[in-house]
Amino acid sequence: MNTVLLPTAYLAPVSYYSALYRADEAYIEIWEHYVKQTIRNRCQIAGPDGMIPLSIPVVKATKPGQPICETRISDHGNWRHLHWRALQSAYGNSPFFEYYEDDFRRFYQPDWEFLTDYNRDLMTLVCELLDITPRINNTEKFQAVPSMDFHGVAPRPYYQVFSTRHGFIPDLSIVDLLFNMGPESVLYL
Repeated sequence: MNTVLLPTAYLAPVSYYSALYRADEAYIEIWEHYVKQTIRNRCQIAGPDGMIPLSIPVVKATKPGQPICETRISDHGNWRHLHWRALQSAYGNSPFFEYYEDDFRRFYQPDWEFLTDYNRDLMTLVCELLDITPRINNTEKFQAVPSMDFHGVAPRPYYQVFSTRHGFIPDLSIVDLLFNMGPESVLYL
């Protein structure tokens, strides 16, 4: 049985979902300390002017060494509206944005308090849309997540809306693959 240990992630990159696709079972590490500037609350999408970083603001830790499962989402900066507008702007002309738009729109409403819950629910949706079914569990105690360095792997290009301007940009958020390739996304993984 193939088991993988992954960090919680906001609209994780394609390589993350490739690992999930190949796994029979996945464990999401929720007891690590919150790490700034990582996929835990950040993703990258492709827009008309190149890569666009999206970052979910979080509430400052109330205690030293606070585990990520206790990290709360902040409402600072109207991020939900800004992220949704960025997704619409970047992918509104992609072949499958309208097909998936309603599935993702609800994630930009203030219904989640904790980052790990938000990320888990997004991951569940993405797995359903990709039609992949790994058993996904949270860790029960801290386990160090191995590095997910895929820079040595040559990714296969797929259609991207702005590739004529910027060329193919590898390992963007999974939404880039979904909005551009739709149901064929799973074949890319």
